[in-house]
Amino acid sequence: MIKQKTIFLCQRCNHEFIQWFGRCPECESWNSFIEEKKVSKIKLDFVPSKVFKLNEISYKNFPRYKTKIKEFDNMLGGGIVPGSLTLLGGAPGIGKSTLMLHISDALGETNVVLYVSGEESPLQIKSRAERLKIKKDNIYLASETNLKNIVNIVEQIKPKFLIIDSIQTTYNPELIGGPGTIRQVKDVAMELLKVSKLKNISVFLLGHVTKDGNLAGPRILEHIVDTVLYFENESKHMYRVLRSYKNRFGPTSEIGIFKIDHSGIHEVLNPSFIFLEERVVNVAGNIVTVAMEGTRPILLEIQALVSKTAFGLPRRMVSGYDINRIIILIAVLEKKLKLPLEVRDIFVNIAGGVRVKETSADLAIACAILSANTGLIYPKDIIVFGEIGLSGEIRSVLFATERLLEAEKLGFKKALIPKGNIKNLSYKGSMEIFETCNFEKAIVILKKLSYKKTN
Repeated sequence: MIKQKTIFLCQRCNHEFIQWFGRCPECESWNSFIEEKKVSKIKLDFVPSKVFKLNEISYKNFPRYKTKIKEFDNMLGGGIVPGSLTLLGGAPGIGKSTLMLHISDALGETNVVLYVSGEESPLQIKSRAERLKIKKDNIYLASETNLKNIVNIVEQIKPKFLIIDSIQTTYNPELIGGPGTIRQVKDVAMELLKVSKLKNISVFLLGHVTKDGNLAGPRILEHIVDTVLYFENESKHMYRVLRSYKNRFGPTSEIGIFKIDHSGIHEVLNPSFIFLEERVVNVAGNIVTVAMEGTRPILLEIQALVSKTAFGLPRRMVSGYDINRIIILIAVLEKKLKLPLEVRDIFVNIAGGVRVKETSADLAIACAILSANTGLIYPKDIIVFGEIGLSGEIRSVLFATERLLEAEKLGFKKALIPKGNIKNLSYKGSMEIFETCNFEKAIVILKKLSYKKTN
């Protein structure tokens, strides 16, 4: 016997209500409710699960599959775990499908890969595979959106890897509502999770993102999967930054750098060199810092531009860093150095399209703003990192030794770092190290090393 009732479901937070609201009482989002028919069975059949003792489970070496794409394997903690469920998100056209075809090519040498697309026909996928020079016999293609049909194909082919492109186009015919709705996306993910765990198949779910950069669908989808990967950069950039936001089998906050061209998407093994390749030296407003992305140090160029505002309210425009953090740094500069930045437009950019999540770039950004405002030109062979507090103190950061080693590898000779990092610093290289405990002392050190252009 089946019972049916009408509910109103919030597309943002997944809460159910028996009446419609203009604004969700839970997440306070506007116009987020849709009407759905909820079907529930009165009689349920319970299937008991098998229970194991912890000591009875044999655990030796945790097996992983290598994709031969080092950047991707490192992000996952050493390779793909059998029976794992991975979510790959990103804007349309950023390279999700292309990356998965390259991964299918590597995995298809010794394992069966099933690529299911709800957006392209097998002929269209084949055309792209020809362009990417992918011709493995173990790669199977299917154009299907019905979840039941997909499960039947899995039963027939018995793949080791399953790719769903995309989760928003796949639907369960037993549910009321079209593909992409919050209930469909959640239910399809749960069913694929069962397939992944019961049959020990590694499943990849490709997902689109909204205009604000969030995954299209419920946030609970991120809690269902084992690993969450996002392409951060816009599709117009040549380089793609793939970031790990969640990983049950490896480190989080790792990134992979990829370059896309007509022949596909390729890993970048030395991103520091790539991001500094077009660096402009001997100009005001530029300085280099070292940011940690997971366990990897990356050298990045900080660019700043300061100009007199033409309006009553000065503009603050930032790319690649938290704008609220920039506003704090500007306030510190105004307070400690008496700079008249309240009548200046300030623009800050992290070159290369990378978004820095940590605060170690504070000191470099503040120095770049000062340089852009005063015309001071820093030496091209110096790197700067450190966190700035509200009173102008320079706080220590993690992985100082790793940052210095990466900078020395690329030819930098000097480094300005927090005094707190000197105590436990294990760096034994040849770089000249300058320490500072506050922003005023940092500026004194930089002024001794810098110069201004004369007309």
